[in-house]
Amino acid sequence: MKDLEEILAIARDVGWKAADILHSYYHGTVKDPDLQVQYKQNEPVTIADVTVSQYILQRLQAALGNENFAYISEETYKSQFHQENSQLVWVIDPLDGTRDFIDKTGDYAIHIALVKNHRPILAVVAVPEAEKIYYATKDGGTFMETPKASVPVKLLADKKIEDLTLVVSRSHRNERLNHLLQHLPCQNQKSVGSVGCKIATILEQQADIYISISGKSAPKDWDIAAPELILTEAGGKFTHFDGSLLQYNTNDINQWGSLLASSSKYHQVLCQEAQKILSELDNIKEV
Repeated sequence: MKDLEEILAIARDVGWKAADILHSYYHGTVKDPDLQVQYKQNEPVTIADVTVSQYILQRLQAALGNENFAYISEETYKSQFHQENSQLVWVIDPLDGTRDFIDKTGDYAIHIALVKNHRPILAVVAVPEAEKIYYATKDGGTFMETPKASVPVKLLADKKIEDLTLVVSRSHRNERLNHLLQHLPCQNQKSVGSVGCKIATILEQQADIYISISGKSAPKDWDIAAPELILTEAGGKFTHFDGSLLQYNTNDINQWGSLLASSSKYHQVLCQEAQKILSELDNIKEV
């Protein structure tokens, strides 16, 4: 099997090429620009999602094969998911932020992560409209790459807690999350689509915190795995509110529970405060 740096080089190239495909659909420069939008469980899927999914899977499988690796993609997981026993699993989101892609906000990304023993060891997050990819390997640091250069990313955590900025979703909101955001000690907010783009915003130090609280639905493995590694390898943290690490390629693709990602030295304080706020809300509802 190839070593991790060789695999990373392949994944980076795949990320750039996949970004080019999405970019061409986004700007309508493909031969047939009709996105053919369909809805599955109230979530949109376009021909761009499917085309890029096929491209990524074909490239990785051609380069790496199926002997040592399993593959889970958002568009194909139902036919491929029964591989929990595989030690090395690619977890892929060919288009994170499909609504933003359709609405032309620019906030969409491609996630490619390699998971070993339920934790990410390699990640690529491509942001086509920024012409950037972010990549990381476990204990190897995070890098931001443009067509001209690749530079390391290291987060600074020198703000006061009240000066931190939350990066929030435009569409995935619920009552509990809104209540929590209103009662945290930091009130600055920035709206960004796509988890990958949210974490990129933290890496670019335009925001500091991202919170996910599952309600009737939850983010999936492919929403979180690659963004988690590029954040944590840059010095950030991404955990459940109780401090436990996320697990991938289990028997459930959903990342249930309350998650907090941050660049901040106040990560644990914010997790504890968030738990307290939600616990008080739940107690009020029970009265």
